[in-house]
Amino acid sequence: MMSNPLNYSSLITRLLVFSNTIFLLFLPSHSLTTFLFGDSLVDAGNNDYLFTLSKADTPPYGIDFSPSGGQPTGRFTNGRTVSDIIGQSLGDKFLPPPYLAPNTQINATDAGINYASGSAGILVQTGSLFVGRIPLQEQVQNFEQTRAQIVAKMGEKATKNFLRNAIFSITVGSNDILNFIQPSIPFIGQDKVQPAIFQDQMLSNLTMQLKRLHKLGASKFIVVGIGPLGCIPFVRAMKLDWFEKCSNEVNELIQGYNKKLIRELSLLNEELGQEAVFVYANSYDIFMDIISNYQHYGFENAKDPCCGGYFPPFLCFKGKNINTSSELCEDRSKYVFWDAYHPTEAANLIMAKKLLDGDKRVTSPVNLRQLYKNQN
Repeated sequence: MMSNPLNYSSLITRLLVFSNTIFLLFLPSHSLTTFLFGDSLVDAGNNDYLFTLSKADTPPYGIDFSPSGGQPTGRFTNGRTVSDIIGQSLGDKFLPPPYLAPNTQINATDAGINYASGSAGILVQTGSLFVGRIPLQEQVQNFEQTRAQIVAKMGEKATKNFLRNAIFSITVGSNDILNFIQPSIPFIGQDKVQPAIFQDQMLSNLTMQLKRLHKLGASKFIVVGIGPLGCIPFVRAMKLDWFEKCSNEVNELIQGYNKKLIRELSLLNEELGQEAVFVYANSYDIFMDIISNYQHYGFENAKDPCCGGYFPPFLCFKGKNINTSSELCEDRSKYVFWDAYHPTEAANLIMAKKLLDGDKRVTSPVNLRQLYKNQN
């Protein structure tokens, strides 16, 4: 949140649509424009408009999200996502709305747009068991439609200048890993390739989409590495490691992919030179530090989900009464995990702060505050 008082003379009225409910917000003018791509870690409500099993449109999701008055917005956490917090910390009070929400395109040049989709992955087939989702390839296609509308509004030259300073943030890959490590379903699942080949498939497809965005005008990229999924409640339950901290097997697979991703982003930075900058966000090390030193950060629990429990179907929901509601912890700020898959807002706050102002062990070649300040 901003520490400086608001300049009320610059406040403008915006309409946001959350879970089919319209909320009237008073928001300051700003200079940040961010286009977000990815999965449920950054989804701001696109899945609310899909026929999908992957939704966060019921309480207690959003219980700590103040702009909606604690009502669900489609975010898969109790409050703000990491991208929400980063934007607000840099002075932006208008969060990029979901692409599928009504009238989103109207303010694309003001607020940016969120294309992310819960259960989506880098690979098109990822998340198919959840039915509806928007894979990364389709998210980029949606941005292409947005770009065409911006060109119609301001012309090609002005669009290129505008996009040169916009931030393109990509947080994706977790669902690809989760799909890979789960047992194949008879008659549906396919024979799995070797882990190294799977990592290369992910990286090849991601690189293709990054280059596609660059051709469409993007020049400032934030590419978030995959976090330690071996530590999330769902994976520990699946591996029957309830009492262990993490699955080393899963985390080694992720670390191998992240190392390849770092090398690929370095090559892109060398290849494109002054034309673009690809910032690697080291979410793995940040989150492992939070889990390993959770008491130092003020948490009391770094293992259990605050909402939903360990056992299938791992649902976090609020029923009509206590007998139909899932378990919910008393103090959400003391838990690292909100549900079996996602962090709490409290954990997201720590992640965002480190990404904003961390050194090259956290973000490279610059941190996110430096990236946002660097205007062409």
